[in-house]
Amino acid sequence: MYGAQLPSLVPLLPGLVLGIGAMALLMLGVFRGQSFGRVVDFIAIVLLVVAGAVLVALPPGKLTTFGGSFVVDDFARFLKVLALIGSAAAILMSLDYAERERQQRFEFSVLVLLSTLGMLMLISAADLIALYLGLELMSLPLYVVAASHRDSLRATEAGLKYFVLGALSSGMLLYGASLVYGFTGTVSFSGIAHAAGQETGAGGTGLIFGIVFLFAGFCFKVSVVPFHMWTPDVYEGAPTPVTAFFAAAPKVAGIAMFVRTAVMAFPGITGQWQQILVFVSIASMALGSFAAIGQRNIKRLMAYSSIGHMGFALIGLAAGTSEGVQGVLIYAAIYVTMTLGVFAVILAMRRSGGMVETIDQLAGLARTNPTMAFFMAMLLFSLAGIPPLAGFFAKFYVFLAAIKAGLYVLAVIGVVTSVVGAYYYLAIVKIMYFDEPAESFYSMPAELRLVLIVCGLFNILFFVYPGPLVGVASAAASSLF
Repeated sequence: MYGAQLPSLVPLLPGLVLGIGAMALLMLGVFRGQSFGRVVDFIAIVLLVVAGAVLVALPPGKLTTFGGSFVVDDFARFLKVLALIGSAAAILMSLDYAERERQQRFEFSVLVLLSTLGMLMLISAADLIALYLGLELMSLPLYVVAASHRDSLRATEAGLKYFVLGALSSGMLLYGASLVYGFTGTVSFSGIAHAAGQETGAGGTGLIFGIVFLFAGFCFKVSVVPFHMWTPDVYEGAPTPVTAFFAAAPKVAGIAMFVRTAVMAFPGITGQWQQILVFVSIASMALGSFAAIGQRNIKRLMAYSSIGHMGFALIGLAAGTSEGVQGVLIYAAIYVTMTLGVFAVILAMRRSGGMVETIDQLAGLARTNPTMAFFMAMLLFSLAGIPPLAGFFAKFYVFLAAIKAGLYVLAVIGVVTSVVGAYYYLAIVKIMYFDEPAESFYSMPAELRLVLIVCGLFNILFFVYPGPLVGVASAAASSLF
């Protein structure tokens, strides 16, 4: 009798693999010392791959547990696989950096695993409590890894700034969640959707206030305007592999949280939250396009690029349709590959004096390392949205969804800011191909070369056979409606 009342653990299996594995690796690292750091890194990558395999092997269809607060549907499967890929690539890209900078600490991989566990929880959260638990489990390790280079003043400052602003955003999100609960009487997304459709008068106004605070917390996690202020400083100050991690996997989880909450909890009041998304999308695209123009540090430039790209992704969600969500999912997948590829090049920017981060140091790369320059140029063209590369299709699908939803002004502003943003990407290509060569970089490590080639080829050849990604994204979006 008691066994029948226990929640099913089948939907939790990928998370259990990561959680139990992280605890085991923590014990291994503690008892065997830092000399086992490289072993812990490799085992962590294996655990992420195993978690992905378990996720794919789960029974098809919609799986729920814990009274419906944890859901594994096609939407969750798609974004969880994406988050696992982002986390595994970040650890892989950190191997050479940690060895050369003498930053070989087993804690980094353990913290990445725990943060990824939080992402899996967040992506599947179907009520406000599960959402907050997943968000905090994802965020707390991020605050620590941002300051993981303890001897660096910049890294310590980045970690502290991220922690303080992150705590503020969590408070805003929790306040919004409490308002939503207070005016609907439930924390489950389905219950909120039912109650929100019946709210009028003061109750409806209070619910909208709750949505505003809730979305403010979401905006911080995906770093969109006006809650973007932490991003450039944290991206620049954190160790480069940590920045690569920040730019990929947590963004996927943040987008999942944004999309699932908006679509499942507030489907009957789309007009109210659509206004918020239109504003933050336009503001993020504009700031990301114009503020990046004057940047000379490539990590700060990628921070503003990230802000702009999150603005583009939210165009699809602003449409409020299944096609819009499909566009967001395609955008997220392509964005992760573009970002990881660029950060593979940034991590390879090393000379006898150590790591360099200024854009001018890429001068003449086409003559000193033509292969690296070619793939970097293709990834930058893709980030700019130039056809026929994958980045063009990412923007095409969200713009198309916005036009079909009648958001013509938003789509036009998106196209204009995309043209403006192309300037600073093309400026880097000009530096690589037409400026006088600077001192050549060290030979690119094998793991960075692997990430760069895979991401580069995906972006170059996506137009040849886009069907699988588009089809999977379509099925994932349909599972929410």
